Amino acid sequence: MSRIGKIPVQVPAGVKISVNGSTVEVEGAKGKLSKTFDATAVKITLEGDAVHVVPANDSRFAGAMHGTVRAIINNMVKGVKDGYQKQLEIQGVGFKAVLSGDKLDLALGQSHPIIYPIPAGIKVVITDGTKIEVSGADKHMVGQVAADIKSFKPVEPYKGKGVRIVGEYVRRKEGKKTA
Repeated sequence: MSRIGKIPVQVPAGVKISVNGSTVEVEGAKGKLSKTFDATAVKITLEGDAVHVVPANDSRFAGAMHGTVRAIINNMVKGVKDGYQKQLEIQGVGFKAVLSGDKLDLALGQSHPIIYPIPAGIKVVITDGTKIEVSGADKHMVGQVAADIKSFKPVEPYKGKGVRIVGEYVRRKEGKKTA
């Protein structure tokens, strides 16, 4: 039995939560999230201002999903209350980002501009043309959008050019020596 799964998820003031069978809907100041879980693995109940997750049976899958479902519900509650954010920075001569409507236009040293459509529920803010802040209520989506943007031009180890998450350590290599 999961140690994390045993702890009930406390619902703070200003957050509404409803459990309909295996579907959990959470609504707060930062938005509304809904997720359906496997009913054969876990049972989710709302008791007062706490959400309890228990395994549906003694199977290995139910035991594995016990803590996972509880953590996802906890992230949903935190997301609609406070929100999540990731900060990226672009390094390289001529590398920049421009926001045009709901599309992110990236110039990352390729022969063509990269157009990335921003998903619904995600907010992107660009400062100085090289600093990108991705924010939203869904932790998974914020992380996925940041990873997608980073994947267009990962940081190369020789000059350090590319898109990186702020605070990320990039191991640098020594360049070729001439004799």
